Amino acid sequence: MPVIEFENKKIHCPIGSQLREVLIKHGISPHNGNSNFINCRGLGSCGTCAMKITGDVSPMHSKERLRLSLPPHNHVRGLRLSCQIKVLGDIRVEKGKGYWGQIL
Repeated sequence: MPVIEFENKKIHCPIGSQLREVLIKHGISPHNGNSNFINCRGLGSCGTCAMKITGDVSPMHSKERLRLSLPPHNHVRGLRLSCQIKVLGDIRVEKGKGYWGQIL
């Protein structure tokens, strides 16, 4: 069972779980500030659940790539959208600052 490391917490989840859903289930928001209330609820269109991910996750698809190519994001930063990620193995998650989590 994969382990998600976030801050000082370790969460176990089944392989293939959506990262956003696992975090929320464990009382961890993938959003900052008002984006906790104003977000796309996992559709991949708002970009507010962007995080830096290290470890084994699903590849980036066109929907996620498109959103991360639009401001304030920049694909060079290496962020991913937690709502578009399937956890495939152990991962480490870092949430940046800013409305969209874009400031690491």
